[in-house]
Amino acid sequence: MSREKTIPANDLSSEWRKDPDYVAKCDPVEEEFAIASAMIAPRSHAGLTQAELGKRMGTTQSVIARLEAGKPKPSTSTLEKLAKATGTKLRISFEPENVQPA
Repeated sequence: MSREKTIPANDLSSEWRKDPDYVAKCDPVEEEFAIASAMIAPRSHAGLTQAELGKRMGTTQSVIARLEAGKPKPSTSTLEKLAKATGTKLRISFEPENVQPA
């Protein structure tokens, strides 16, 4: 029986982040992925389809799909509707950017 070696995603990510080409290509879309992921999580946790969430939010499945794809960026009003529709609480926070030691 062959055992495949697995590498944790965090290890890969930190290794890839050492590559300037990777950073140059991925950093500009990192925020979009973070927002998209943050929008998918409550829907998934609530066990809703995109169509069901759209109905609860007073919109369509295609709008939810676009939002979950990271474009366009959602308004605060949209995020509030998402929270209400999924039985979650909206929290917005700011975090310091990664600061390199001097």
